[in-house]
Amino acid sequence: MTIDQAFDASVAYYDDWMKKALPNYSDIFNSALALLPFEPQAALDVLDLGAGTGLFSQHVLGRYPHARFVLVDLAEKMLGVARQRFANAADQFRYVLADYRKLEGQAEYDLVISSLSIHHLEDADKQALFDRIHALLRAGGLFINVDQVRGETAYLRELYWNHWLEQVRASGFSEQRIQESIDRRTTYDKEALLAEQLQWLKNSGFQNVDCIYKNFFVGVFLGMKSEEEGIR
Repeated sequence: MTIDQAFDASVAYYDDWMKKALPNYSDIFNSALALLPFEPQAALDVLDLGAGTGLFSQHVLGRYPHARFVLVDLAEKMLGVARQRFANAADQFRYVLADYRKLEGQAEYDLVISSLSIHHLEDADKQALFDRIHALLRAGGLFINVDQVRGETAYLRELYWNHWLEQVRASGFSEQRIQESIDRRTTYDKEALLAEQLQWLKNSGFQNVDCIYKNFFVGVFLGMKSEEEGIR
């Protein structure tokens, strides 16, 4: 099964699963939103990579009701849910069924976001994507990535895994659903260390790079494109 097929197969329960399976879902996305420096009425151009059903974009839209969004994902059914979610703001949304590693363009967005997606890439592809994201941002733009973190030691990796299992088994989902998620994680996850991800962002030219929130295996990463890069 390809990764898009695997996530399309989870579309009926994906949103509920994310809200219960992520450690402190609300804290994660509240922390991400707290990073946004734009005026509430700003007509931001936002790119959502691995957008899935549009959960992250929904949070941003709630803060910036005039923002314009491009949602990119490989999974057609997931984007179909996003289309339904944003039906009342259809003129503000565009949907791209594509591999976001192949994005083209220069300095088109004020904000690039991604959640629980980039960790599916090989490390070299992660680094190349960070380069592309930096190029796609306007001067002063932000990249916010909610993503998984690999524990530095076997002890930490086991700690993260067991904490996640304990949480999902207390979620009320069936053992079948839990096993499906375990299978997705063990098949498709290619997590990188915290320090590696921070360094790759710096190597791509981002400033003020940090992991501003972390709860076990999930972190909220920030990178900013310098204002001076827009001065010629």
